[in-house]
Amino acid sequence: MKPENIREFNEQPPKVQQLIRDALALTEQNLTYTYGSSDPSAGGMDCSGFIYYVLTKSGFKDVPRDASEQYAWIRENSNFRAVLSRDSKSFEFRELRPGDLMFWSGTYKIDREIPITHVMIYLGTEKSTKKPLMVGASDGRSYAGIRRNGVSVFDFKMPAGQPNSSDPDLIARFEGYGTIPGLREPARANEVRNFSESNPEPTPKPAPKKSESPLSNGD
Repeated sequence: MKPENIREFNEQPPKVQQLIRDALALTEQNLTYTYGSSDPSAGGMDCSGFIYYVLTKSGFKDVPRDASEQYAWIRENSNFRAVLSRDSKSFEFRELRPGDLMFWSGTYKIDREIPITHVMIYLGTEKSTKKPLMVGASDGRSYAGIRRNGVSVFDFKMPAGQPNSSDPDLIARFEGYGTIPGLREPARANEVRNFSESNPEPTPKPAPKKSESPLSNGD
């Protein structure tokens, strides 16, 4: 995948474009999914290790290492959009933009205060298919119907909401997305998309009192 294959790429601010370039460059190194690694020289990375490496390389400071801490980092320092729908066409995705971090829970069993288990970077939509894409490290997601293991580009699909076949207690869930702190200007990061909120009707002025009327002489 090249940046020019992403429909929204040219519309993005320079910092977002550079982040996407850095992320896609890693997909060309034939890296496997390696749990616990954030270093491509080790031959592979895990999902949060990929995020940690790309953001650190792009100059972001104080980036947490694991997915649950990255989720908390977004919640505390930027805007976050929770998603309850299971439909990727839901209005809840209207604010999703290239460069946002995307979070899942229930992809594997963990014991954490914040049970986030998976994270990816949203790329935008592919020009040829108009399908939403993401980039990161995975041990079983797919692109164009082909299952991939490692650092790659993947199709964004909502979880089916069904129990894991090998562990019925696990149900994967997409939790939401948020802007990386400092990636976009504050005005754009908190951009109001709702027409009624961005263009409120003017408050009607009260009718003037008789003594204030321009046609009154005070009699």
